[in-house]
Amino acid sequence: MKILNGIKHCSMPSNNLSMASISLVYKLSIGAMGEMSWPSDKLIIQVPDDSTNPEIGDMVEFECEKWLEKGVNIKYERRENRNGYKAGALCEGLEKQYVKDCEFVAIFDADFQPEPDYLWRTIPFLLHNPDLALVQARWKFVNANECLMTRLQEMSLDYHFSVEQEVGSFTYSFFGFNGTAGVWRIQALMDAGGWKDRTTVEDMDLAVRASLKGWKFVFVGDLSVKNELPSTYKAYRYQQHRWSCGPANLFRKMSKEILCCEKVSFWKKFHVLYAFFFVRKIVAHWVTFFFYCIIIPACVLIQEVQLPKYIAIYIPSVITILNSICTPRSIHLLVFWILFENVMSLHRTKAAIIGLLEAGRVNEWVVTEKLGNTLKNRSGVASTSTSTSDSTSTNARMRPQRRPRLKFIERIHVMELIMGVFLLYCAIYDVFLGRDYFFFYLFLQSAAFFVMGFGYMGTFAPSN
Repeated sequence: MKILNGIKHCSMPSNNLSMASISLVYKLSIGAMGEMSWPSDKLIIQVPDDSTNPEIGDMVEFECEKWLEKGVNIKYERRENRNGYKAGALCEGLEKQYVKDCEFVAIFDADFQPEPDYLWRTIPFLLHNPDLALVQARWKFVNANECLMTRLQEMSLDYHFSVEQEVGSFTYSFFGFNGTAGVWRIQALMDAGGWKDRTTVEDMDLAVRASLKGWKFVFVGDLSVKNELPSTYKAYRYQQHRWSCGPANLFRKMSKEILCCEKVSFWKKFHVLYAFFFVRKIVAHWVTFFFYCIIIPACVLIQEVQLPKYIAIYIPSVITILNSICTPRSIHLLVFWILFENVMSLHRTKAAIIGLLEAGRVNEWVVTEKLGNTLKNRSGVASTSTSTSDSTSTNARMRPQRRPRLKFIERIHVMELIMGVFLLYCAIYDVFLGRDYFFFYLFLQSAAFFVMGFGYMGTFAPSN
């Protein structure tokens, strides 16, 4: 039994990031792969690189050669193009001759750092259950304390893993592959048709097709893989566009295929189409944006429309509090989380519409910037570094500073500012002519739109 491990999508980061930041990201990740505990003759580490910057490619290749000299079976594969983006890189990786003897493939993005015992805690599930296609681990964020935005992201993703993934696995219903920190049975991957680049969510696409073939998944909630959250607002916006647009577009393309599938029950089809896609990936964004940012302000302007308090306050408050329990250390940030998620619902709603209509940006793929701040270790998580002590201290000194260096005009986000002005007007109107006291919420929400509209959210990536 051979395992292909560490298929890493080493795409070109933004030009705003220094080489020291990029160096930190791939060194930590490749180092974590090299230190994995598994028989060396049964493990192949593959590093596909489709970066368009030759300097970055040379650095990644040099790092791989260092581990090769240590006796690690590591393969560096440089692509000449970026066709298919991540799906294209993964597909080409599986076509290599040395992969033919492998039974399983563990997939990690370029900023992920699995623990040495990762394979020992995942492969047994696949060995003992031949119907199992995927073992998915959860994510652990090494830079969650970097700024307020990363803390709020942690709250959202903790809910995703603790509720959506955990419940989906426990009830034997469908849950999606997260694109990284998972181990696939190659036979199941091929049986489902392999990687496809028809959307920007190739991971979800594969998981749905494998599920329709009758394969099963398991989520291991007590196994975490360290990784980094995007800490710049620009990077987070691009990421959320891809994560919201892709599922909506996949829903459009796979609805008929799911309905016509004969291998799964009617209830599973209903769960995938209605609960997983329609409600969670489309309607949830629309309801959040239109209720909090359109309906409540409209009720202020149109006095004849009365919004019952249990709909406007009580029910949303209970749901939000229950969701935030997954991250108890951040419960005091609940109000900020609500305001932040309402602002992001604007972009998620727009992205979902683009995906459904297959409009201009439907296949837009912008690599999520990661600043490589894992050595700072603010979250109390010990980072795994494979470089020498001298290079580690040098990289620490070269870590990106959080001082703003972007021009003011480059930080402006017009859509957020327009919404901020609208909500501010509604708040002032409610102060003088209203009677529902919604202006308390409207002032806070408009402030959130202005803060993010002027780009004062997250950290700032320095220029080279």
